[in-house]
Amino acid sequence: MTTSNLPLYAIQFAYESGNYEKNLSLLKELLQKTKEGSFIVAPELCLTHFSFDKMQKAADFGKKALPEIIKLSKNRLISFTLTEEKNGYFYNSAKIIHNQKIIHSQTKHKLFKFGFEDKYFKEGKKEDIKIIEAEGLKIALLICFEIRFIDLWKKIQGADIILIPALWGKLRKEQFESITKALAIINQAFVIAANSANPDMAKSSGIITPFGKEYRDDNALLISHNADLNEIKKMRRYMDIGLL
Repeated sequence: MTTSNLPLYAIQFAYESGNYEKNLSLLKELLQKTKEGSFIVAPELCLTHFSFDKMQKAADFGKKALPEIIKLSKNRLISFTLTEEKNGYFYNSAKIIHNQKIIHSQTKHKLFKFGFEDKYFKEGKKEDIKIIEAEGLKIALLICFEIRFIDLWKKIQGADIILIPALWGKLRKEQFESITKALAIINQAFVIAANSANPDMAKSSGIITPFGKEYRDDNALLISHNADLNEIKKMRRYMDIGLL
């Protein structure tokens, strides 16, 4: 681990399928407010929302916007998802971008059938869900609905920081908070959870420490916490469950 003090950010803003340029502009504005050296997560499909009635348009916009986000990742790690078209299919694809390079791509494996995702997106590969390394840290990512599946928890066990881009409904707000906190405690890791601030969404974005302390603010566009990375080692030594 390269530093004991790492700025973590969860981005939380309202976005719709009707104004892609406005969504991109706000995302870029918020990214530019983060500190150098930070790890940042933005909400699921924050550029276009689901856009089920114009999937190709959403995919084309994501392809256009991605280089602009990559430019802003100098001395930062940024993660979010976008609609992506591959071989005639559409995917809800997560990107982890670090120092102006895409270091990991992951398509959503567990689609939210209650929201008809499975009718428009193709299911991603389970094997893409894995731990990667950046800045001497083990990083993993789960997309929204995927946090409900214990078999996926096992695939990321041992990660130091877990990234969660989400578009999680308001009716299940307590569940989102409970599950993201449990992920941090069980994995003895930092969790960055970024959810949409649309009126029908849960918000509840924030950072949770390995000890289970939560930093959330439903009224903020940016939720930040300077993480003491020593907390990971401290928790894993204090409560040894084999993650050292």
